[in-house]
Amino acid sequence: MTDESKPPLPPFDQEAAVKKVRLAEDAWNSRDPERISLAYTSDSQWRNRSEFVSGRQEIVAFLQRKWDKELDYRLIKELWVTSGNRIAVRFAYEWHDSAGHWFRSYGNENWEFTEAGLMKRRIASINDLPIKDSERKYHWPLGRRPDDHPSLSELGL
Repeated sequence: MTDESKPPLPPFDQEAAVKKVRLAEDAWNSRDPERISLAYTSDSQWRNRSEFVSGRQEIVAFLQRKWDKELDYRLIKELWVTSGNRIAVRFAYEWHDSAGHWFRSYGNENWEFTEAGLMKRRIASINDLPIKDSERKYHWPLGRRPDDHPSLSELGL
């Protein structure tokens, strides 16, 4: 599979970075590992928690394992800062395990892109917080977060 262009392209201004972050959020909320992998270079390097992933095949396998464990996954990402071909985001997602225990996972990601707008490096630090069902804040139907749903900042997260 060849690497194709994925606009917006670096160098990112604020508007382009916000759009890139939302496109990433939308893709991850699809929970479609194949679709998601196409936003990354064929040799993309990831650190996700303590796991190291290299290339699209490993990205797909990682995401399949992730969503076999993290059920009813809903994610919000928010731009933290951008410069040149790099974007830093913060995020929170909610999910439950097979026993029905809910979690909110918080984290930060550092992204580095090629000139074609594909992510070549993703470094993610994530912490999980057990929550009660009554503490959940994400109630939209599975898939893309509605445009009128509050952001992380608006939710106080």
